[in-house]
Amino acid sequence: MTRVARIPITNVYADGAYTGRILVGRALNPMNVLLDSGSAVFALDGRKYRPDKAAGDRTTRFAQYMSYSDGSHWAGGVIKTTVAVGRPGKLISADTINVALATEQTKDMFGATDGILGLAYAPLDEAWEMPKDTIANAYSSTRIRGGRYTQITPYLRHLDQLNVVSDIFAFYTMRSCIHRGGKNPADDPLNQGWMVLGGGEDCRDFYSGKFQTAKVLAEQWYNTNLKAIIVGDTDPLAVHQLPPAGYPSNSIVDSGTTSIDLGPQLLKAVISRFRPAQRALMQAALARKKLCVAMADLNLRKWPDLTFILQGLQKTDVVLKVRPQDYWQVNAPKPGLAQLALTQGEPGFAILGLPLMNGYFTIFDGEADNDRGVVKFAPRT
Repeated sequence: MTRVARIPITNVYADGAYTGRILVGRALNPMNVLLDSGSAVFALDGRKYRPDKAAGDRTTRFAQYMSYSDGSHWAGGVIKTTVAVGRPGKLISADTINVALATEQTKDMFGATDGILGLAYAPLDEAWEMPKDTIANAYSSTRIRGGRYTQITPYLRHLDQLNVVSDIFAFYTMRSCIHRGGKNPADDPLNQGWMVLGGGEDCRDFYSGKFQTAKVLAEQWYNTNLKAIIVGDTDPLAVHQLPPAGYPSNSIVDSGTTSIDLGPQLLKAVISRFRPAQRALMQAALARKKLCVAMADLNLRKWPDLTFILQGLQKTDVVLKVRPQDYWQVNAPKPGLAQLALTQGEPGFAILGLPLMNGYFTIFDGEADNDRGVVKFAPRT
């Protein structure tokens, strides 16, 4: 399979995370969805898309429910419909795609987007089989979880099974927060990027040099083994943390996370390696709700790179540098402020989000290494 789609993406609708336009149903209704390598569900706001049986949409007895760490959740029935991506005249289209329509959702669940497109592995696409049609009968989230547990085929795996495109996707991004240095953030090139569906290495205009290949440890999220972090030219900080119970590794690479999220002890150890004045600014940012300081207080040329060392597919480790302008996002959340893109998360676990990816053209190859997958990084152009 050699078909590849380039999808323009932007970070202005999802508070720094990236969204792209897909076309749903035979009428090719445009939907702007969050692109998330950390989940596998494909869901649309049930108020934005209505099934059109006359045009080929099929309802099912499956329903889905998803909850998130911020307390938000959604639930709804699953339909099978047509989904297309790509440029006019060169659309990549497939029928019978599983899409959940969220009819129950917490306030601002999808924000300014129309839904979420999960790009991770099939075991994360959880569903429940119910007694009746889940569109004609809108089951509550409580009742859904009382149904027969199962899994359904996620979007990318479905495309691969239909021989439409390969189970590979890639991201070209420049920011992890919305850049607000101009009049209209939507027109700012720094807030734009690309997602490539079905390939990546053939897009030579997006990268230079060779790829480094990180080993994926499990077919769930893109699970990786974070071995060490280096602050500037200080000694490597070995990461000995054990993952939380039930997690197959100590880290993941996640396009849907707008920070590098480290456990409390690891984050504290990393910050301790900075110079005292720099450490004080980071601690001040972490103490504030918006994680920001005045840009006038920063001189990013004097800040060190952060180096993240991941287990490679073979014997060679993957060495990735995160520049000061990537872990400090300037002109965010307002002009003249800089937002720290390092956050405190769950003990024993690291989410390596967009700041790690911003300096690289990042390929998530779900077919490599006997379908376990790999993550590839090459310096972006």
